[in-house]
Amino acid sequence: MTLVARDLSLGYGPRRIVDTLSLSIEPGRITVLLGPNGSGKSTLLRALAGLLAPRGGDALLDDVPLGQWPRRKLARRIAFLAQTQDIPAGLTVQELVRHGRFAHRTWLRGETDDDRGAVEWALTTTGLLPMRDRPLVALSGGERQRVGIAMALAQRADILLLDEPTTYLDLGHQLDVMQTLRRLNEEFGLTLVMSLHDLNQAMRFADRAIVMRGGRLVADGAPVDVLTPAFVADVFHVRSERLHGASDGVPVCHSLGYAGPGGERSDARQDVGDAVSAIEEAGDD
Repeated sequence: MTLVARDLSLGYGPRRIVDTLSLSIEPGRITVLLGPNGSGKSTLLRALAGLLAPRGGDALLDDVPLGQWPRRKLARRIAFLAQTQDIPAGLTVQELVRHGRFAHRTWLRGETDDDRGAVEWALTTTGLLPMRDRPLVALSGGERQRVGIAMALAQRADILLLDEPTTYLDLGHQLDVMQTLRRLNEEFGLTLVMSLHDLNQAMRFADRAIVMRGGRLVADGAPVDVLTPAFVADVFHVRSERLHGASDGVPVCHSLGYAGPGGERSDARQDVGDAVSAIEEAGDD
């Protein structure tokens, strides 16, 4: 199964957001989309999910343009988890996860053993089985995100697209979500494509980093190879250094301050240093 963008251009209204971008998603791997705000990550994900029609080029699954796939058939192959989700009032965890089976149902057929088995598997895999009857409104943000992942898993799709799955979560729940996704990839071979802002999560959990800026692809490779201090300064305007010595061997991107669009240094230590220098010069006069 191959998901491909070929000379893909996307936009809303008069504004073009993604410009002639080409890439191929590697099956069975975790790919992260990185880039500053407004670089086109979320727009690209929506197009790869078949939710946004291209302005130019195309997005294809198994060499067939996504727009030519029947909606339900495509949903059996690709699941999409948006950054924010509308939580229907009064639903329990299990009831929402059941919605993930919509692509497998027809008007003439009720819930089947396959449907029930898929929901049970999704709840068990995400650790939600003990809270299956709990109201959604009673869950924490991290738990609700896991419910969203479980609903996507219930689709039994081969590819899972996630738009900033750790947004609005505290550090503990961020790691819980990322570890859950990594486990799904390792145990079930699920292909994952997600947008992230945290460069260290990308280095720790991803196999591949695709970096966007201004609607274009500017880097593609292993995160530890792509996210060098010079590259981070150029694309994200952040001065950084790479720290080693973690027990798992994964390097850490340690930020030192805002670099500015031109790469100029700007941080607290510089400000203090400049102030001290000014005082010393005044004293010399």
